[in-house]
Amino acid sequence: MATVKKGASYLHGQQRDFIHGLSQSWLWRSELPTWILIVTIYSGWFAALAYWRILGLVPATLVLTWFTAWYMSLQHELIHGHPTRNPRVNQLLGLLPLAIWYPYGLYRDLHLRHHREEELTLPGEDPETYYFSAERWERLSRRQRGLIWLHNTLPGRVLLGPALDIAQAMVCLIAAFHRRDRRAMGMWLAHGVLLMLVIAWIRYCGFPVLYFLLAVSYPALGLTKIRSFMEHQAADDPKERSVINEAALPWRLLFLNLNYHSVHHDLPGVPWYALRYIYLTYRHSYQLQNRGFVVRGYFEWLSRFLLRPVDVNVHPASFTGEKKPDGPG
Repeated sequence: MATVKKGASYLHGQQRDFIHGLSQSWLWRSELPTWILIVTIYSGWFAALAYWRILGLVPATLVLTWFTAWYMSLQHELIHGHPTRNPRVNQLLGLLPLAIWYPYGLYRDLHLRHHREEELTLPGEDPETYYFSAERWERLSRRQRGLIWLHNTLPGRVLLGPALDIAQAMVCLIAAFHRRDRRAMGMWLAHGVLLMLVIAWIRYCGFPVLYFLLAVSYPALGLTKIRSFMEHQAADDPKERSVINEAALPWRLLFLNLNYHSVHHDLPGVPWYALRYIYLTYRHSYQLQNRGFVVRGYFEWLSRFLLRPVDVNVHPASFTGEKKPDGPG
C-alpha cells in the first residue's frame, strides 16, 4: 500500500490534500505499476540472457544494458518504500546483483543519507555530491584536477563515472573487513554469494562473462550517470538544489521519472508513476520554487557539456565555512 512519507515537503496545504487523495486511490494502494515493472524487468533480463543467441550478440547486449540500467532505477524505487511498506520485502525484491558491482545495502545506506536536504551537495555530508571542499581541492595534483575536468563533461561522466563508483565500492568492501564491521561484512558476503549465482546463470546461458561486465554492466552504470550528471546545484535554499529535467518519454521510463528530481526530493515517498502527474499539475510552482533550475531534456546537457565541464569543483560553502552555496552542480 503506497503512502507519502513523513519527510514530504508540500508546496502548500492544498497540494498535501491533493496527494493524500491520490494515495487513497486503488492504483496507489495496489502499487500495480511497480509490480508490473518488477515482473517486466526480471523476466526481460533473464529472457535476454537465455535467448541471446536467437537475438544476436549486439541486440542482446543493447537489451541487457537497458534492463540492467532499468533494474538500478527499480532498486531506487524499492529503497523509497515501494511496492510494499515492509523494507525487508522490498530489499528482497532488489537484492539480486544484476548490475554486478555493488550490494543493494550499500546503495540504500548511501542514498538515504543523500536525502538529508539541509546537507544536499555539501562535501563530507552528501555521499552523492560531486563537489569538493576547498581543503581537499588544494591537496589535489594538477593531473587529478585534469581528470576531474574530464569527469565533469558529460562523456567523461559516462565513461569515467562507473569506474570511480566501482573503486569506491571496493574501498567500502576493504574497509568493512578491515574494521571487522559485522553488518557490512555480512552484506558483502551475501552480495558475493548472490553474485556467484548471477554469474553462474550468465555462464549457463553461454554468454561471455567478461564481455557482460565490460559491454553490459559497465555501460548500464554509464547510462545512470546521464541522469545524475547535473541533478543538483549548490544553492542557499535546499529547495533550489534539485533539477527539473523535462526529458523525453524513453528517458522518463528508464529513469522512472527521476528526471523530475526536485519533486522527488520534496516528496520522496511518492511512487514513480505519479511524479510526472504531480509535476505537470504544479509545474509553475515547482519552477518558481527551484528558481528555474530546469533543463529541457538530456540532449541540452549534451550540447552544453560535450566538451565543456560543468562547474562542480570547490563547493561555495567552503570559502566561508558556512552552508551558503551557490552555483551549478
